[in-house]
Amino acid sequence: RGGQPLDLDAAPVLDDDGRVARTGNLWTCVAHIITGVIGAGVLALSWSVAQLGWVAGPVAMVCFAAVTYVSAVLLSHCYRSPTRRNYTYMGAVRALLGRKHTYVCGSLQYLYLYGIGVAYTITTATCLGAIKKANCYHDHGRGAARCTSDDREQHLFMLLFGVAQLVLSFIPNFHSMAWLSVVAAVMSFTYSTIGLGLGLSKTIGDGVVRGSVAGVPMHTPMQKVWRVSQAIGDIAFAYPYSIVLLEIQDTLRSSPPEGETLRKGNVIAMLATTFFYLCVGCFGYAAFGDAAPGNLLTGFGFYEPYWLVDFANACIVLHILGGYQFFSQQIFTVWDRWLAARCPDSAFVCRTYAVRLVPGLPRYGLNLQRVCFRTAYVGSTTALAVVFPYFNEVLGLLGALIFWPLIIYLPVEMYCVQRRVRAWTPTWVALQAFSVACFAVGTFAFVGCVQGVVQKRLG
Repeated sequence: RGGQPLDLDAAPVLDDDGRVARTGNLWTCVAHIITGVIGAGVLALSWSVAQLGWVAGPVAMVCFAAVTYVSAVLLSHCYRSPTRRNYTYMGAVRALLGRKHTYVCGSLQYLYLYGIGVAYTITTATCLGAIKKANCYHDHGRGAARCTSDDREQHLFMLLFGVAQLVLSFIPNFHSMAWLSVVAAVMSFTYSTIGLGLGLSKTIGDGVVRGSVAGVPMHTPMQKVWRVSQAIGDIAFAYPYSIVLLEIQDTLRSSPPEGETLRKGNVIAMLATTFFYLCVGCFGYAAFGDAAPGNLLTGFGFYEPYWLVDFANACIVLHILGGYQFFSQQIFTVWDRWLAARCPDSAFVCRTYAVRLVPGLPRYGLNLQRVCFRTAYVGSTTALAVVFPYFNEVLGLLGALIFWPLIIYLPVEMYCVQRRVRAWTPTWVALQAFSVACFAVGTFAFVGCVQGVVQKRLG
């Protein structure tokens, strides 16, 4: 009363780049980072700790957390250039390093996103098989002959998942629906917490902390080396989120400065995530020792309560149903735009047909190019998952693939350009040494994961 009337038609407040003012703060930043980090990779951490042992396992997770933190700090300085904002990772690479680096960055980024589709198909089939087996064990007892499954059943689950993803890929803007991120965050926290709780309860119930300093023994030293490299790859897959960091920074308000808020949020998120990862990995290893399963919730270290195991695996499936689209739609969008620019007069590429697919619902805009490309894309990820259904090795391969080039090398080079770090100064030497050390670790993990995939495929 007595104040100025509310002008509902007033123009929105704009930031210095002409876009609607960002409203993100420290806690939304922390939430986005944790959501971006925690995912299906957390389920492989107990297996990774088992391969490395009680000392090297936790130390490796802490080291990867520190590397992720440093990478995020370097990248946060690259959001603002003198005359512009860099809204995306690839945009920052293009602005600071030029076209050649952009091609390398784009190729690796889209290859990684495609690989996520393969990994998610494998994970879903494993989880659906685990639900079926858990119910069967509950009804007929552990080890019942009728509860055994074969490759055909797993392939059937993969095909069903592929059909579901093909349908979802045609829903307009499915990947950008606000509820999708909320569901993904809730589901990932739910199944991760259930895995943590089951590991903790089993350790307390048994009254024994299993495991050893050296980890799982192998028949030969070379086999141990390969297992260690695969474990490092799995940990690498579980941590980095740098490829979406600038998108997170672009949601933050300008006062205080976005970089300052992001760096504070990065500290909080990394501490929380590392504590959570250590708990999941270490309690899982303490519960099962050398028998720690590759996937904590599908390896059947836990049998009861069967309904809780079922619920956790159902949460994973729900998370992955949306997560597959979240990553794949980025490839679809780039392909559609590129092809439309190359073939602007092609009816196959640009023409949309109004088709009524379901009586009573509005007509659907059907584009033949999109039908063909999405079908081929989903079909190929499903086929690769059928040929290489190896959860730990595939996750490790993806983590090792992007670890050095996207998480270390490009952020270091962009930071040096942005901050005008001259060659052979102490800062430059320290950053290059950091990059070289991470290159050695990433190469070791990548070679080991490739060896693991090839060895399993060849039997």
